[in-house]
Amino acid sequence: MKLYNSLTRNKEEFITIEDKKVRFYSCGQTVYEDAHIGNARTYSYWDTLVRYLRWRGYDVFWVQNFTDVGHLTDDADSGEDKIIRTAKRKSIQPMVLVETKIRQFFEDMDALNIQRADIYPRATAEIPEMIEFVKDLLVKEYAYEVNGSIYFDVTKFPSYGELSPSSYSEESAGARIAVNPEKRDPRDFALWIRAPPEHLMKWPSPWGLGYPGWHLECSVMSQKYLGTTLDIHGGGIDHLYLHHPNEIAQSEARTGEKFVNYWLHAAFLTVDGERMGKSKGNFILVRELLNEFDPMLIRLFLINSYYRKSVDFNRDALVQTQILLDRIRTTIASIDRATGEKESDLITAITEVEADFIAAMDDDLNTVGALQAIMQFVKKVNAALDNEKSLLEEAKNKIITFIGILGISLQDEAQQGTIPLSALVDMLVGLRDKLRESKQYEFSDQIRAELLELGIQLEDKPDGTIWKLKR
Repeated sequence: MKLYNSLTRNKEEFITIEDKKVRFYSCGQTVYEDAHIGNARTYSYWDTLVRYLRWRGYDVFWVQNFTDVGHLTDDADSGEDKIIRTAKRKSIQPMVLVETKIRQFFEDMDALNIQRADIYPRATAEIPEMIEFVKDLLVKEYAYEVNGSIYFDVTKFPSYGELSPSSYSEESAGARIAVNPEKRDPRDFALWIRAPPEHLMKWPSPWGLGYPGWHLECSVMSQKYLGTTLDIHGGGIDHLYLHHPNEIAQSEARTGEKFVNYWLHAAFLTVDGERMGKSKGNFILVRELLNEFDPMLIRLFLINSYYRKSVDFNRDALVQTQILLDRIRTTIASIDRATGEKESDLITAITEVEADFIAAMDDDLNTVGALQAIMQFVKKVNAALDNEKSLLEEAKNKIITFIGILGISLQDEAQQGTIPLSALVDMLVGLRDKLRESKQYEFSDQIRAELLELGIQLEDKPDGTIWKLKR
């Protein structure tokens, strides 16, 4: 398996620190608003990665954090805390907001069949560890104190910013130092921030009342549960420019060891060509989409693109994705009702689809190629529905397994609050049979013709009517 490492800008063979064990950390949600579908797209890919690695026999330990303090409105250490600002606007306590948004996050992710990480540490629960982390950096002289705030000195870390594909411009750096003259270098970042008296979330420290810097949190939480060196660290592409370079600097400065072996970054989901985000006001909440569409349709749309490539959201794309999902579901239903005994020619196809699926997924999590392999196999299965049942069942299990690795559950849609396509087709076929019995052939033929236009072909057999997708 090869993964694209953002640090080296190359696809590299995936070799774990320990044999068949994976230490995986993914940057999680700052829980001040509900998750939007851009968030869900990134989490869908990390879920798919974990599912695939586990299917290949890896023991994956997955940690994803919740940020519930310290993420300011400006990632460069200025502005209001996002949690506090939103809590004030809603006239509730910050932790009430946090608890509500975490519950809603799980509801949304569960609906999209995004499996839960092994641990979800919260920043506010790791304050003592963060203080110890900062103490160590001060002792090692990688950090300095100014009026109760602690900053990391990037000049002491020569490789600072290597992860970012472009360096910070002098103009932006000058603007940042003008905002915060306490910093020796405009690129320095806060490890601990002194809290003014009115600040709602603050903790005692050797430097006075304060709260942790956003960048510090992920280093502390990841290393506490996964060790000093991680196999994989995932996040959004926006983290390439500030958050993850800061994580590397502070982590490696403290331990003297490599922080992460493989850095993975997911590209943005755009809306009408613009990056989607809460600050832009053009975001689409997961729960809003769930009120309109089948959760598995949304999930299939989210992973039916390369994770490192930006994709634009529009409802026309969902309609096209629905065709793929219906084709898969109808094929499963067709296998269930098949009664053929013909000597099977599916053996080769069953072997080939597994090889093609693995080849795609081993190529930097190419979910598009993996889905194409599944759809080609579905086409072959539909052409062989008169084959012997045992091979059809094996083919069905392959489809369910591989589409399941992509996070798509093929359980009865009625359990998800939607009507399954197979049930609707069965109803129409039953109605057609009754029309034929009463010699109302014009209406029965109309049902047959309209189903054919939808890609569903009826075949009248001596023991009843069967239906399948048109090839």
